[in-house]
Amino acid sequence: MKACNFPHAARVAWERWCVYFPVMLKSKATSLWFLLVGAVAAWGVEAPFSRGVNLTNWLQASSAQNVHFAKFGRTDFEQIQQLGCDVVRLPINLHAMTSGPPDYRIDPLLYDFLDQIADWADELGLHLILDNHTFDPAVNTSPDIGDVLVPVWTQLAAHFAAHPAHLYYEILNEPHGISDATWNAIQQEVIAAIRQVDQRHAIVVGPANWNSFRNLNRMPVFADDNLVYTFHFYEPFVFTHQGASWTNPSLVPLRGVPFPYERARMPALPSSLQGTWVGTALGNYSQEGTITQMRILIDEAAAFQKDRGVPLFCGEFGVYSPNSDNSDRVLWYKVVRQHMEERGIAWTIWDYRGGFGLFERGSDELFEFDLNVPLLEALGLNVPPQRDFVAEPDQQGFVLYEDSLGPHMAESNHLSAGTVDYYDEADPAVGRYCMRWTGVPLYGFIGFDFKPFKDLSALAATGYAVEFWVRGDTPGSSFDIRLVDTDTEDPDDHPWRMRYTIDEQVVPWDGAWHKVRVPLGDFAEHGAWENEWFNPIGAFDWQAIDRFDIVAEHHALDGIQFWFDELRIVGPALTAVLDEAASQPVALALAANYPNPFNATTAIRYALPVAGPVHLAVYALNGQKVRTLVQGAVAPGWHLARWDGRDDVGRAVASGVYLYRLAAVGGVRTGKMTLVR
Repeated sequence: MKACNFPHAARVAWERWCVYFPVMLKSKATSLWFLLVGAVAAWGVEAPFSRGVNLTNWLQASSAQNVHFAKFGRTDFEQIQQLGCDVVRLPINLHAMTSGPPDYRIDPLLYDFLDQIADWADELGLHLILDNHTFDPAVNTSPDIGDVLVPVWTQLAAHFAAHPAHLYYEILNEPHGISDATWNAIQQEVIAAIRQVDQRHAIVVGPANWNSFRNLNRMPVFADDNLVYTFHFYEPFVFTHQGASWTNPSLVPLRGVPFPYERARMPALPSSLQGTWVGTALGNYSQEGTITQMRILIDEAAAFQKDRGVPLFCGEFGVYSPNSDNSDRVLWYKVVRQHMEERGIAWTIWDYRGGFGLFERGSDELFEFDLNVPLLEALGLNVPPQRDFVAEPDQQGFVLYEDSLGPHMAESNHLSAGTVDYYDEADPAVGRYCMRWTGVPLYGFIGFDFKPFKDLSALAATGYAVEFWVRGDTPGSSFDIRLVDTDTEDPDDHPWRMRYTIDEQVVPWDGAWHKVRVPLGDFAEHGAWENEWFNPIGAFDWQAIDRFDIVAEHHALDGIQFWFDELRIVGPALTAVLDEAASQPVALALAANYPNPFNATTAIRYALPVAGPVHLAVYALNGQKVRTLVQGAVAPGWHLARWDGRDDVGRAVASGVYLYRLAAVGGVRTGKMTLVR
């Protein structure tokens, strides 16, 4: 008897039993494995990878200069691999990271980012899909989009043609409002352009109509035999997107749509959605919101794979979490994932962190604490040990900005106008880049949002300070640096602020770099803003710091520019050798490396009172040299070297304690650091 002939309650029970019954057959695992392999083989060619994630809101910034590159790092790729994934799809706002028409020259800064990411993927053996995610759901794909796609993909493919990583070029995410015929002709044109410069790496092609599985069969047999085909799956839409603000109409008022359909649990149609397609979708949900229907729809995609004999993967699928029940969400993922795998369809979930992601709703999305374990199990992924997060006072300083925003923080800017360029190459104080800030209105700020919040009570009590390099071009200007604590659910609590004003009493705005050091204890309470202003009452909480800001507190920055570099929280010892008036070292100095212990990269700062030859190297405890970091003549001043945990020939070294030794005019200095793989 078919499930659809059951009474409704019995059908729901039957469908749930069909999903979870395989768990009861672990003793028959070998037999089931052979059955699964046979089933997959019957459904056609498989993609060269199997399962993975989308790393969203990373390279989807409005320009390369606005990318928070440290949001993800090599450690994140290692953790994704630890989950059992073998592929990462990387959405890139590609067209925005070019010079624009007519040449669309790719910003060299984007190449810097992509080179590091591709190297991580290659080192770990992960597949990496470069997804052109230049995408606005409210704007139809132009029939002239080939004028952009051909030059950008020609450049990107030429850049990566010789790269050894398992790279894939995904031409364009979710083309929509364009005919299948027009889009398919453009894809063939782009394929031909890529093949002029790179015959090695595979190209990802997808159908029009938002990469819908329903349009797969409308794609032609492209003139290339190194393609992977893709589709997206968000069915039923009123379940997967309840709570979404970017749809038309907004589905923010819609919540509680169950999966699978259960009449008793169906929500009423919100008044703001009356007369829209949402009412029709909810009316049809008894047929469209079933497990059986999900399998039927996935089989449409699988039939394309089988008929064409081509590899196919689902580049996006997921359920937005804010308004959906977690158990329903988990079941949906299990149903969809299992059936795609039974049909030999690879997948990348949308997304890793974020509203569709693998972490608990409302958490800080920390790998050791916040993974959604039932969801990982539903996806057949490995479940790393989880523990409860316990906030502890910070015991050492940390980086806020060092060529990019520091780790474990998010960009949290309030800028209705103006510019923040995190990667200005014009005369940085230290390293390769500095941060430029200009044109912002009154009260606009650059925000560094700590993930998780910081307990700075111990650092404030022991003389730690905010330290940074700054230069400005307009006498009489000023700004504040401030700390903002967390806003709890207590109605009498507010996001209280501590601030310090940086003006010409602190540093001259003469266009030159100056080092500023402000002890945390010198910050003064300022009050709080939460829809209205609250005067200070002595309630600032040093144990729960949510954010650090640089704010245009006193005037707008029209025609005013500031540059910042090497922004960090430091202990007293780090600046003891500085002549604060001249911002120049008066003696040879070697600072403690940061971070320490470290995993991927650590920074070593050193100071020279005079120019001269410098030798800075890393040694094993037995005295064997591991890596030369600096060798040659160096100018006086503060300098920065970085070590990536590799030896002189590029091999990753083992975990352990290493020495770093500075030899220069004035003597020899040595430090100790710990590498943790």
